[in-house]
Amino acid sequence: MTITKKKILVANRGEIAIRIIRAIQELGYEAVAIYEKPDARSLHIRLAHEAVLLGNGPRRDYLNIAKIIRAAQATGAQAIHPGYGFLAENPLFAKYCEDAGLIFIGPSSKVIADLGNKVVARQIMASHGIPMVPGTANLPQGPQGEEDALAFAAQYGYPVMLKATAGGGGRGIRRVDSEQQMFDQLPIARAEALAAFNDDSVYLEKLVLNPKHVEVQILADHYGKTLHLGTRDCSIQRRNQKLIEIAPSMVSKPELLEEICHTAVKAARAAGYTNAGTVEFLIDQNYNYYFMEINTRIQVEHTVTEMITGIDIVRKQIQLAFGEPLDLEQEDIRPRGHAIELRINAEDPKNNFMPEGGKQVLVYRSPGGFGVRLDGIVHQGYQIPEVYDSLLVKMTVHGFTWDETVNRCRRCLQNFVIAGPKTTIPFYMNIVEEPDFIAGNFDTSYLETHPQLFYYDEDKSDVSKLSKFITEIHYRKHNPFSS
Repeated sequence: MTITKKKILVANRGEIAIRIIRAIQELGYEAVAIYEKPDARSLHIRLAHEAVLLGNGPRRDYLNIAKIIRAAQATGAQAIHPGYGFLAENPLFAKYCEDAGLIFIGPSSKVIADLGNKVVARQIMASHGIPMVPGTANLPQGPQGEEDALAFAAQYGYPVMLKATAGGGGRGIRRVDSEQQMFDQLPIARAEALAAFNDDSVYLEKLVLNPKHVEVQILADHYGKTLHLGTRDCSIQRRNQKLIEIAPSMVSKPELLEEICHTAVKAARAAGYTNAGTVEFLIDQNYNYYFMEINTRIQVEHTVTEMITGIDIVRKQIQLAFGEPLDLEQEDIRPRGHAIELRINAEDPKNNFMPEGGKQVLVYRSPGGFGVRLDGIVHQGYQIPEVYDSLLVKMTVHGFTWDETVNRCRRCLQNFVIAGPKTTIPFYMNIVEEPDFIAGNFDTSYLETHPQLFYYDEDKSDVSKLSKFITEIHYRKHNPFSS
Protein backbone atom coordinates (compact mmCIF):
# COMPACT_ATOMS: atom_id res chain seq x y z
CA MET A 1 0.00 0.00 0.00
CA THR A 2 1.42 3.37 -1.06
CA ILE A 3 1.04 6.25 1.37
CA THR A 4 1.07 9.66 -0.32
CA LYS A 5 2.87 12.31 1.67
CA LYS A 6 0.84 15.46 2.21
CA LYS A 7 1.87 18.22 -0.18
CA ILE A 8 0.87 21.89 0.05
CA LEU A 9 1.26 24.59 -2.58
CA VAL A 10 2.10 28.03 -1.22
CA ALA A 11 0.32 30.63 -3.33
CA ASN A 12 2.49 33.56 -2.29
CA ARG A 13 6.03 34.91 -2.29
CA GLY A 14 8.59 36.60 -0.05
CA GLU A 15 8.83 36.26 3.70
CA ILE A 16 5.34 34.84 4.22
CA ALA A 17 6.00 32.08 1.69
CA ILE A 18 9.20 31.21 3.56
CA ARG A 19 7.32 31.24 6.87
CA ILE A 20 4.68 28.85 5.54
CA ILE A 21 7.21 26.54 3.85
CA ARG A 22 9.07 26.13 7.15
CA ALA A 23 5.85 25.18 8.95
CA ILE A 24 4.98 22.69 6.21
CA GLN A 25 8.40 21.05 6.45
CA GLU A 26 8.26 20.85 10.25
CA LEU A 27 5.00 18.91 9.92
CA GLY A 28 6.80 16.42 7.68
CA TYR A 29 4.91 17.53 4.57
CA GLU A 30 6.23 18.72 1.20
CA ALA A 31 6.00 22.33 0.01
CA VAL A 32 5.44 23.51 -3.55
CA ALA A 33 6.45 27.09 -4.38
CA ILE A 34 5.21 29.18 -7.26
CA TYR A 35 7.00 32.16 -8.78
CA GLU A 36 7.09 34.73 -11.52
CA LYS A 37 10.22 35.39 -13.56
CA PRO A 38 11.32 38.47 -11.50
CA ASP A 39 11.41 36.15 -8.46
CA ALA A 40 13.56 33.49 -10.15
CA ARG A 41 16.35 33.94 -7.56
CA SER A 42 14.06 34.30 -4.58
CA LEU A 43 14.77 32.31 -1.44
CA HIS A 44 11.28 30.85 -1.13
CA ILE A 45 11.64 28.78 -4.28
CA ARG A 46 14.99 27.41 -3.09
CA LEU A 47 13.55 26.26 0.24
CA ALA A 48 10.55 24.42 -1.24
CA HIS A 49 10.67 20.79 -2.37
CA GLU A 50 9.69 21.91 -5.87
CA ALA A 51 8.78 25.14 -7.62
CA VAL A 52 6.54 26.01 -10.55
CA LEU A 53 7.17 28.98 -12.84
CA LEU A 54 3.82 30.65 -13.51
CA GLY A 55 4.96 33.19 -16.09
CA ASN A 56 6.76 36.45 -16.67
CA GLY A 57 4.55 38.53 -14.34
CA PRO A 58 4.96 40.85 -12.63
CA ARG A 59 2.01 40.27 -10.28
CA ARG A 60 -0.47 39.12 -12.89
CA ASP A 61 0.64 35.49 -12.67
CA TYR A 62 0.59 35.49 -8.86
CA LEU A 63 -3.06 36.57 -9.26
CA ASN A 64 -3.92 34.01 -11.96
CA ILE A 65 -6.26 31.58 -10.21
CA ALA A 66 -6.40 29.10 -13.10
CA LYS A 67 -2.61 28.84 -13.30
CA ILE A 68 -2.27 28.31 -9.57
CA ILE A 69 -4.94 25.59 -9.52
CA ARG A 70 -3.23 23.82 -12.45
CA ALA A 71 0.14 24.04 -10.67
CA ALA A 72 -1.36 22.40 -7.58
CA GLN A 73 -2.95 19.63 -9.63
CA ALA A 74 0.17 19.03 -11.72
CA THR A 75 2.39 18.63 -8.65
CA GLY A 76 -0.07 16.46 -6.73
CA ALA A 77 -0.68 19.00 -3.95
CA GLN A 78 -3.73 18.34 -1.80
CA ALA A 79 -3.96 21.86 -0.36
CA ILE A 80 -3.17 25.50 -1.06
CA HIS A 81 -2.04 28.05 1.51
CA PRO A 82 -2.67 31.61 0.28
CA GLY A 83 -0.57 33.47 2.89
CA TYR A 84 -1.64 37.11 3.06
CA GLY A 85 -2.18 39.65 0.30
CA PHE A 86 -2.59 38.51 -3.31
CA LEU A 87 -5.52 36.04 -3.26
CA ALA A 88 -5.73 35.36 0.47
CA GLU A 89 -9.09 37.09 0.95
CA ASN A 90 -10.55 36.36 -2.48
CA PRO A 91 -13.65 34.17 -2.09
CA LEU A 92 -13.48 33.22 -5.76
CA PHE A 93 -10.03 31.69 -5.23
CA ALA A 94 -11.25 29.70 -2.23
CA LYS A 95 -14.29 28.53 -4.24
CA TYR A 96 -12.10 27.41 -7.16
CA CYS A 97 -9.98 25.41 -4.71
CA GLU A 98 -13.06 23.82 -3.19
CA ASP A 99 -14.50 22.96 -6.63
CA ALA A 100 -11.17 21.44 -7.68
CA GLY A 101 -11.12 19.19 -4.61
CA LEU A 102 -8.23 21.12 -3.04
CA ILE A 103 -8.11 22.12 0.61
CA PHE A 104 -8.03 25.89 0.97
CA ILE A 105 -6.07 26.70 4.13
CA GLY A 106 -8.39 29.31 5.55
CA PRO A 107 -12.12 29.71 6.11
CA SER A 108 -14.74 28.65 3.58
CA SER A 109 -15.39 30.71 0.45
CA LYS A 110 -18.82 31.68 1.83
CA VAL A 111 -17.35 33.02 5.06
CA ILE A 112 -14.69 34.96 3.12
CA ALA A 113 -17.39 36.45 0.89
CA ASP A 114 -19.62 37.39 3.85
CA LEU A 115 -16.83 38.99 5.87
CA GLY A 116 -15.15 40.58 2.85
CA ASN A 117 -18.32 42.57 2.25
CA LYS A 118 -18.14 45.07 5.11
CA VAL A 119 -21.87 45.81 5.00
CA VAL A 120 -22.82 42.11 5.18
CA ALA A 121 -20.29 41.62 7.99
CA ARG A 122 -21.87 44.48 9.94
CA GLN A 123 -25.31 42.92 9.48
CA ILE A 124 -24.07 39.57 10.82
CA MET A 125 -22.49 41.21 13.85
CA ALA A 126 -25.53 43.42 14.53
CA SER A 127 -27.79 40.36 14.57
CA HIS A 128 -25.62 38.84 17.33
CA GLY A 129 -25.34 41.97 19.49
CA ILE A 130 -21.71 42.81 18.67
CA PRO A 131 -21.04 46.52 19.39
CA MET A 132 -20.31 48.51 16.24
CA VAL A 133 -19.62 52.06 15.10
CA PRO A 134 -22.81 53.59 13.59
CA GLY A 135 -22.84 53.07 9.83
CA THR A 136 -24.98 52.79 6.70
CA ALA A 137 -25.82 50.10 4.20
CA ASN A 138 -24.33 50.43 0.71
CA LEU A 139 -24.94 53.94 -0.58
CA PRO A 140 -27.10 53.91 -3.74
CA GLN A 141 -25.70 55.32 -6.96
CA GLY A 142 -26.61 58.86 -8.01
CA PRO A 143 -28.46 61.58 -6.08
CA GLN A 144 -30.08 59.10 -3.69
CA GLY A 145 -26.64 58.02 -2.46
CA GLU A 146 -25.68 61.63 -1.83
CA GLU A 147 -28.93 62.27 0.06
CA ASP A 148 -28.46 59.16 2.25
CA ALA A 149 -24.85 60.13 2.98
CA LEU A 150 -25.76 63.69 3.97
CA ALA A 151 -28.62 62.45 6.15
CA PHE A 152 -26.29 60.07 8.02
CA ALA A 153 -23.70 62.82 8.56
CA ALA A 154 -26.41 65.18 9.80
CA GLN A 155 -27.59 62.57 12.30
CA TYR A 156 -24.18 61.56 13.69
CA GLY A 157 -22.07 64.62 12.88
CA TYR A 158 -18.84 65.10 10.98
CA PRO A 159 -16.24 63.73 10.54
CA VAL A 160 -17.36 60.48 8.92
CA MET A 161 -15.50 57.84 6.93
CA LEU A 162 -16.32 56.73 3.40
CA LYS A 163 -15.28 53.08 3.05
CA ALA A 164 -15.13 50.62 0.19
CA THR A 165 -17.59 47.82 0.89
CA ALA A 166 -15.06 45.27 -0.41
CA GLY A 167 -12.12 47.09 1.21
CA GLY A 168 -9.18 45.79 3.16
CA GLY A 169 -5.55 46.50 4.01
CA GLY A 170 -6.27 50.15 4.77
CA ARG A 171 -7.34 50.86 1.18
CA GLY A 172 -10.56 52.47 0.00
CA ILE A 173 -10.96 54.77 3.01
CA ARG A 174 -11.56 58.53 2.85
CA ARG A 175 -12.30 60.97 5.66
CA VAL A 176 -15.11 63.49 5.10
CA ASP A 177 -15.32 66.64 7.25
CA SER A 178 -18.07 68.67 5.58
CA GLU A 179 -21.06 68.59 3.24
CA GLN A 180 -19.00 69.92 0.34
CA GLN A 181 -16.35 67.27 0.91
CA MET A 182 -19.10 64.63 0.76
CA PHE A 183 -20.03 65.75 -2.75
CA ASP A 184 -16.36 65.86 -3.74
CA GLN A 185 -15.26 62.60 -2.15
CA LEU A 186 -18.11 60.24 -3.06
CA PRO A 187 -17.18 59.84 -6.76
CA ILE A 188 -13.48 59.63 -5.88
CA ALA A 189 -14.14 56.94 -3.27
CA ARG A 190 -16.20 54.94 -5.77
CA ALA A 191 -13.48 55.18 -8.39
CA GLU A 192 -10.81 54.08 -5.90
CA ALA A 193 -12.96 51.16 -4.74
CA LEU A 194 -13.53 50.04 -8.32
CA ALA A 195 -9.82 50.26 -9.14
CA ALA A 196 -8.72 48.41 -6.00
CA PHE A 197 -11.48 45.81 -5.60
CA ASN A 198 -13.40 45.75 -8.89
CA ASP A 199 -16.44 46.91 -6.92
CA ASP A 200 -17.45 50.57 -6.57
CA SER A 201 -19.78 50.02 -3.60
CA VAL A 202 -19.16 52.31 -0.65
CA TYR A 203 -20.76 52.94 2.71
CA LEU A 204 -20.35 55.40 5.60
CA GLU A 205 -19.25 55.00 9.19
CA LYS A 206 -19.03 57.55 11.96
CA LEU A 207 -15.35 58.36 12.46
CA VAL A 208 -13.98 57.39 15.86
CA LEU A 209 -11.40 60.10 16.51
CA ASN A 210 -7.93 58.99 17.60
CA PRO A 211 -8.90 55.50 18.72
CA LYS A 212 -6.72 52.64 19.81
CA HIS A 213 -6.71 49.81 17.27
CA VAL A 214 -6.87 46.45 19.02
CA GLU A 215 -7.18 43.05 17.38
CA VAL A 216 -7.70 39.52 18.66
CA GLN A 217 -6.16 36.39 17.15
CA ILE A 218 -8.63 33.51 17.02
CA LEU A 219 -8.40 29.81 16.12
CA ALA A 220 -11.47 27.72 15.26
CA ASP A 221 -11.75 24.06 14.30
CA HIS A 222 -14.50 22.22 12.41
CA TYR A 223 -15.98 20.75 15.58
CA GLY A 224 -17.33 23.88 17.25
CA LYS A 225 -14.31 24.96 19.31
CA THR A 226 -13.17 28.59 18.99
CA LEU A 227 -10.34 30.04 21.08
CA HIS A 228 -8.60 33.39 21.31
CA LEU A 229 -4.84 33.95 21.68
CA GLY A 230 -5.11 37.36 23.30
CA THR A 231 -4.80 40.87 21.93
CA ARG A 232 -2.48 42.86 19.70
CA ASP A 233 -2.09 46.64 19.50
CA CYS A 234 -1.84 48.02 15.96
CA SER A 235 -2.44 51.68 16.75
CA ILE A 236 0.76 53.07 15.21
CA GLN A 237 -0.25 53.43 11.58
CA ARG A 238 0.37 55.42 8.46
CA ARG A 239 -2.67 56.10 6.27
CA ASN A 240 -4.63 53.31 7.96
CA GLN A 241 -1.82 50.81 7.36
CA LYS A 242 0.01 49.30 10.32
CA LEU A 243 3.68 50.08 10.93
CA ILE A 244 4.34 48.63 14.40
CA GLU A 245 2.52 45.72 16.04
CA ILE A 246 2.59 44.94 19.74
CA ALA A 247 1.25 42.08 21.85
CA PRO A 248 -0.61 42.30 24.08
CA SER A 249 -2.50 45.57 23.71
CA MET A 250 -1.15 48.46 25.78
CA VAL A 251 -4.66 49.46 26.94
CA SER A 252 -4.37 49.56 30.72
CA LYS A 253 -7.77 47.98 31.42
CA PRO A 254 -7.39 44.18 31.67
CA GLU A 255 -11.12 43.64 32.21
CA LEU A 256 -11.94 45.54 29.02
CA LEU A 257 -9.41 43.54 27.00
CA GLU A 258 -10.81 40.30 28.38
CA GLU A 259 -14.30 41.38 27.35
CA ILE A 260 -13.02 42.23 23.86
CA CYS A 261 -11.44 38.77 23.58
CA HIS A 262 -14.74 37.09 24.49
CA THR A 263 -16.54 39.32 21.97
CA ALA A 264 -14.04 38.27 19.29
CA VAL A 265 -14.86 34.60 19.91
CA LYS A 266 -18.57 35.44 19.77
CA ALA A 267 -18.06 37.32 16.47
CA ALA A 268 -16.15 34.41 14.92
CA ARG A 269 -18.86 31.95 15.91
CA ALA A 270 -21.54 34.28 14.54
CA ALA A 271 -19.81 34.19 11.15
CA GLY A 272 -19.35 30.39 11.18
CA TYR A 273 -15.60 30.93 11.12
CA THR A 274 -13.02 28.13 10.94
CA ASN A 275 -9.20 28.22 10.81
CA ALA A 276 -7.09 31.21 11.97
CA GLY A 277 -8.39 34.75 11.75
CA THR A 278 -8.23 38.17 13.33
CA VAL A 279 -11.12 40.15 14.78
CA GLU A 280 -10.37 43.88 14.82
CA PHE A 281 -11.78 46.54 17.14
CA LEU A 282 -11.50 50.27 17.80
CA ILE A 283 -11.48 51.67 21.34
CA ASP A 284 -12.50 55.30 21.72
CA GLN A 285 -11.22 57.80 24.27
CA ASN A 286 -14.00 56.84 26.70
CA TYR A 287 -13.02 53.15 26.46
CA ASN A 288 -16.05 52.13 24.43
CA TYR A 289 -15.10 49.45 21.93
CA TYR A 290 -16.52 48.72 18.47
CA PHE A 291 -16.24 45.83 16.03
CA MET A 292 -14.33 46.82 12.90
CA GLU A 293 -13.83 43.71 10.75
CA ILE A 294 -12.61 40.12 10.64
CA ASN A 295 -9.51 39.47 8.56
CA THR A 296 -9.89 36.03 7.02
CA ARG A 297 -6.19 35.16 6.73
CA ILE A 298 -2.91 35.02 8.56
CA GLN A 299 -1.80 38.54 9.51
CA VAL A 300 1.60 40.10 8.90
CA GLU A 301 1.76 40.66 12.66
CA HIS A 302 1.03 37.08 13.75
CA THR A 303 4.63 36.80 14.98
CA VAL A 304 4.03 38.90 18.11
CA THR A 305 1.25 36.58 19.23
CA GLU A 306 3.42 33.55 18.57
CA MET A 307 6.22 35.06 20.66
CA ILE A 308 4.07 35.65 23.75
CA THR A 309 2.01 32.43 23.54
CA GLY A 310 4.52 29.92 22.13
CA ILE A 311 1.84 28.76 19.66
CA ASP A 312 2.76 28.27 15.99
CA ILE A 313 -0.26 29.84 14.30
CA VAL A 314 0.67 28.75 10.76
CA ARG A 315 1.12 25.16 11.91
CA LYS A 316 -2.32 25.34 13.53
CA GLN A 317 -3.79 26.73 10.30
CA ILE A 318 -2.57 23.71 8.36
CA GLN A 319 -3.72 21.19 10.96
CA LEU A 320 -7.17 22.78 11.21
CA ALA A 321 -7.55 22.82 7.41
CA PHE A 322 -6.79 19.08 7.27
CA GLY A 323 -9.59 18.48 9.77
CA GLU A 324 -7.64 18.08 13.00
CA PRO A 325 -9.40 19.30 16.16
CA LEU A 326 -7.87 22.00 18.33
CA ASP A 327 -5.75 20.29 20.95
CA LEU A 328 -5.88 23.29 23.29
CA GLU A 329 -8.33 24.67 25.82
CA GLN A 330 -8.70 28.38 26.55
CA GLU A 331 -7.03 27.98 29.94
CA ASP A 332 -3.97 26.43 28.25
CA ILE A 333 -3.22 29.72 26.50
CA ARG A 334 -1.18 31.87 28.86
CA PRO A 335 0.54 34.82 27.17
CA ARG A 336 3.81 35.87 28.79
CA GLY A 337 5.49 39.24 28.51
CA HIS A 338 5.43 41.60 25.55
CA ALA A 339 6.46 41.48 21.90
CA ILE A 340 7.06 44.18 19.27
CA GLU A 341 7.20 43.65 15.50
CA LEU A 342 8.80 46.20 13.17
CA ARG A 343 8.52 46.02 9.40
CA ILE A 344 11.97 46.85 8.06
CA ASN A 345 11.16 48.19 4.61
CA ALA A 346 13.34 49.53 1.82
CA GLU A 347 11.67 52.93 2.04
CA ASP A 348 12.60 56.52 2.82
CA PRO A 349 10.33 57.76 5.65
CA LYS A 350 11.55 61.34 5.10
CA ASN A 351 10.31 61.20 1.51
CA ASN A 352 6.75 60.01 2.15
CA PHE A 353 8.04 56.44 2.55
CA MET A 354 9.14 56.31 -1.06
CA PRO A 355 10.19 52.73 -1.99
CA GLU A 356 13.83 52.05 -2.82
CA GLY A 357 13.12 49.40 -5.46
CA GLY A 358 15.95 48.47 -7.82
CA LYS A 359 18.74 49.11 -5.32
CA GLN A 360 21.14 46.46 -4.08
CA VAL A 361 21.88 45.55 -0.48
CA LEU A 362 25.65 46.01 -0.32
CA VAL A 363 26.05 44.95 3.30
CA TYR A 364 23.62 43.10 5.54
CA ARG A 365 24.26 42.49 9.21
CA SER A 366 21.32 41.36 11.28
CA PRO A 367 20.86 41.54 15.05
CA GLY A 368 20.36 38.45 17.17
CA GLY A 369 20.33 37.19 20.72
CA PHE A 370 17.77 36.12 23.26
CA GLY A 371 14.15 36.91 22.36
CA VAL A 372 14.88 38.06 18.80
CA ARG A 373 13.15 36.71 15.67
CA LEU A 374 13.73 37.70 12.04
CA ASP A 375 11.40 36.78 9.17
CA GLY A 376 12.66 38.03 5.84
CA ILE A 377 14.07 37.58 2.37
CA VAL A 378 16.98 40.03 2.41
CA HIS A 379 20.65 39.03 2.27
CA GLN A 380 23.93 40.62 1.25
CA GLY A 381 23.82 41.27 -2.49
CA TYR A 382 20.02 41.14 -2.57
CA GLN A 383 18.52 43.17 -5.42
CA ILE A 384 15.34 44.84 -4.21
CA PRO A 385 12.54 44.19 -6.73
CA GLU A 386 10.86 47.22 -8.24
CA VAL A 387 7.65 45.32 -8.93
CA TYR A 388 6.75 43.91 -5.48
CA ASP A 389 6.37 45.31 -1.99
CA SER A 390 9.31 46.88 -0.17
CA LEU A 391 9.36 44.62 2.91
CA LEU A 392 12.86 43.29 3.59
CA VAL A 393 12.52 41.66 6.99
CA LYS A 394 10.16 41.63 9.95
CA MET A 395 11.98 41.97 13.25
CA THR A 396 10.12 40.71 16.31
CA VAL A 397 11.47 40.98 19.84
CA HIS A 398 10.11 39.49 23.07
CA GLY A 399 10.70 40.45 26.69
CA PHE A 400 9.08 39.67 30.03
CA THR A 401 8.39 43.34 30.79
CA TRP A 402 7.56 46.24 28.49
CA ASP A 403 10.78 48.06 29.40
CA GLU A 404 12.85 44.97 28.66
CA THR A 405 11.11 44.57 25.30
CA VAL A 406 11.64 48.21 24.28
CA ASN A 407 15.29 48.10 25.35
CA ARG A 408 15.83 44.88 23.37
CA CYS A 409 14.17 46.47 20.35
CA ARG A 410 16.41 49.53 20.65
CA ARG A 411 19.55 47.38 20.93
CA CYS A 412 18.55 45.35 17.86
CA LEU A 413 17.96 48.46 15.77
CA GLN A 414 21.38 49.79 16.79
CA ASN A 415 22.94 46.50 15.66
CA PHE A 416 20.98 46.25 12.39
CA VAL A 417 22.97 47.21 9.27
CA ILE A 418 21.45 47.34 5.80
CA ALA A 419 23.76 49.33 3.55
CA GLY A 420 22.69 50.36 0.07
CA PRO A 421 19.03 51.36 0.14
CA LYS A 422 17.41 53.74 2.58
CA THR A 423 15.35 51.81 5.14
CA THR A 424 12.92 52.45 7.97
CA ILE A 425 15.55 51.55 10.62
CA PRO A 426 16.51 55.13 11.66
CA PHE A 427 12.84 56.12 11.75
CA TYR A 428 12.09 53.26 14.14
CA MET A 429 15.12 54.25 16.24
CA ASN A 430 13.44 57.61 16.80
CA ILE A 431 10.22 55.88 17.86
CA VAL A 432 11.78 53.53 20.42
CA GLU A 433 13.50 56.52 22.04
CA GLU A 434 10.35 58.69 22.11
CA PRO A 435 8.85 59.15 25.63
CA ASP A 436 5.19 58.46 24.74
CA PHE A 437 6.12 55.21 23.03
CA ILE A 438 8.29 54.17 25.97
CA ALA A 439 5.33 54.92 28.26
CA GLY A 440 2.97 52.87 26.04
CA ASN A 441 0.93 56.00 25.35
CA PHE A 442 -0.16 55.99 21.71
CA ASP A 443 -3.20 55.77 19.46
CA THR A 444 -3.84 56.02 15.71
CA SER A 445 -2.90 59.72 15.71
CA TYR A 446 0.62 58.96 17.01
CA LEU A 447 2.56 59.84 13.84
CA GLU A 448 0.53 63.01 13.23
CA THR A 449 1.07 64.22 16.80
CA HIS A 450 4.78 63.36 16.80
CA PRO A 451 6.19 64.95 13.60
CA GLN A 452 9.67 65.05 15.16
CA LEU A 453 9.96 61.31 14.44
CA PHE A 454 10.65 62.17 10.80
CA TYR A 455 13.64 64.35 11.68
CA TYR A 456 16.84 62.41 12.10
CA ASP A 457 20.42 62.75 10.95
CA GLU A 458 21.28 59.38 9.49
CA ASP A 459 25.01 60.06 9.85
CA LYS A 460 24.68 60.41 13.63
CA SER A 461 23.20 56.99 14.37
CA ASP A 462 25.56 54.10 15.04
CA VAL A 463 23.91 51.99 12.35
CA SER A 464 24.09 54.71 9.75
CA LYS A 465 27.73 55.51 10.54
CA LEU A 466 28.62 51.84 10.16
CA SER A 467 26.50 51.51 7.04
CA LYS A 468 28.21 54.50 5.47
CA PHE A 469 31.67 53.25 6.48
CA ILE A 470 31.08 49.76 5.09
CA THR A 471 29.51 51.15 1.92
CA GLU A 472 32.61 53.29 1.33
CA ILE A 473 34.86 50.27 1.84
CA HIS A 474 32.74 48.26 -0.58
CA TYR A 475 32.88 51.07 -3.14
CA ARG A 476 36.68 51.40 -2.91
CA LYS A 477 37.15 47.63 -3.14
CA HIS A 478 35.25 47.51 -6.40
CA ASN A 479 36.56 50.84 -7.72
CA PRO A 480 40.36 50.68 -7.27
CA PHE A 481 40.95 54.00 -9.06
CA SER A 482 38.72 56.00 -6.73
CA SER A 483 40.43 58.43 -4.37
